Parts: sequence; C-alpha cells; structure tokens
Amino acid sequence: MNEPATSAVPEGLLDELQDVAVRAATGAAEVLRQYSPARLKEVSTKSSPTDLVSEADRASEAYIVSELRSARPSDSFVGEEGTSYSGTSRVAWVADPLDGTTNFFFDVPAFSVSLAAQYDGRAVVGVVVDVSRRETWTATVGRGAWCNGSPCHVASGRSVLATALVATGFSYRAERRAEQAAVLPYLMPPVRDIRRFGSAALDLCWVAGGRVDAFYESGLNAWDWAAGSVICQEAGGEVTMLPDNILLATTPELTGPLIGLLSEAQSAAELWGPGSPAGPGRNPQGRAD
Repeated sequence: MNEPATSAVPEGLLDELQDVAVRAATGAAEVLRQYSPARLKEVSTKSSPTDLVSEADRASEAYIVSELRSARPSDSFVGEEGTSYSGTSRVAWVADPLDGTTNFFFDVPAFSVSLAAQYDGRAVVGVVVDVSRRETWTATVGRGAWCNGSPCHVASGRSVLATALVATGFSYRAERRAEQAAVLPYLMPPVRDIRRFGSAALDLCWVAGGRVDAFYESGLNAWDWAAGSVICQEAGGEVTMLPDNILLATTPELTGPLIGLLSEAQSAAELWGPGSPAGPGRNPQGRAD
C-alpha cells in the first residue's frame, strides 16, 4: 500500500509502541466484554439509521484514550467515535474501539478492537483483538505478524481465481449498498464464493491468517484498516488502494487477477446496472450463452 515515506523508526520506539498498543487494545476488549447487547442503555445512529453506536463503543474509546494519554501524552490520536487531539511527537494513533457494532448489537460473534500506531504518517504497529474468539492479532513493521503469539502468514499456493474465497463489506448508506451489490453478480461467478463478516479489521486479519484469500471494500475510513493493513502486509499479503476508494487485501499471487476482475465487474455494473438480465455471458433475453 502506498504510504508516505518515513525515516527509520528507532527499534526501541517500536518496542514501546507495540507494548502500548497491545495493552490498550486488549484492555478495551475487556471493557467490551462487560457489556451485553440486551443491557445496552444508549444506542443511537450516526451516518444512517443502520449505522449504530452505543455506550460500549464510547467506553472502549475512552479506555484507549486514557491508556494512551498516560503512556504517551505527546502523541496525536483519532478515534471513530469522535475523540481527536494533536500532539507534538511524530507518533499518531488511529483507533476503532468497536469495529462491527451491528454484530455486537445483534450478538453476532464477529467484532473487534482495532488500534494502529503511525510514525510520520505511516502505520508501523497494528493490533486487532477479536473479542469473541479471544484472538489478539499483532504486527510491527519488519517483524512479521502474529496471532496469540504464533506467527501467521497468508495462504500459500492460492493463485487461481476460481478457488479464491473473497470477503467483502457494505456501506451503511442504502444508495451506496445498492451500488456495491450491483457488482456482485459479475464478481461471484469467477471466484469460489463471497463472504461478508461485518468487521473490516477482522477481514484483514483473516486474510493474514489464511482464513480467506482476499478482502475488498469501498468507502472505508482509516480506523477501519490502519491496524489490519499492517498485520496483513507483515503476514506476506498485499494491500492496495484502488480507484473509487476500494481497499483490496490479498495474497501476492491474486493481486493482479483480482484487480482486473474488480475493474471488469465495476465496469459491467455501471454498463448494465443492478438487476439487469443482460451482461457478461448472457444474451439480451437473459439466457446464458
């Protein structure tokens, strides 16, 4: 992924940032475990009626901020739930205190805490905690990626589109979801299948761990992918930002084929539109040729 150039990060600083990130993210996960969807008292919406936020999100972010201010008071910070402040150091933190709030609200066990440390604008440390599975995914630039202390790597030997398992996600905005859904009829036939788990941070980690072969989604924010992208890249994956703000994470062998397929699917969706019986491999009457 193309990121701003940066000078070498001191090894001692990387050690410190990794320790702080793990401590803050795992502590925030413990905060989330204290909440039950059935007992949430404050649930509201943000960008759309389906974009939820609760006191659990806010409590998790408050915990992260408290930990970071205590450990590294000169750093900058931006979090999904609105906390933002500038510092005087070269380090900035990017946090999603509860990635997968809808899953959390409906008691679907796929949500996470995501925390990244940036140095001169480049993410150098990433931690994602899968709260339900109690898996802590970590990575530091140049040091590899880990899940619960064991090294992880993207799937090897996955180079054929027809057998690729691809994850994706959808916007909270209905009109944007319609555009994303219009691409799927052209994307699904050439690959093994599509999965939608509901947490971009976990999607990136699951590419890193070989559980899926690729992940793509458009319109993500930095807190959605900052930590997971470090983990995926350090696990041997490639993370690319494509036109239309589409993030693609995959094995190196599948990067080129998937970029081509996504481009073709986007063009076909724009040409034929959602729900059109015509399209690649079909005649105007909608029959397969």
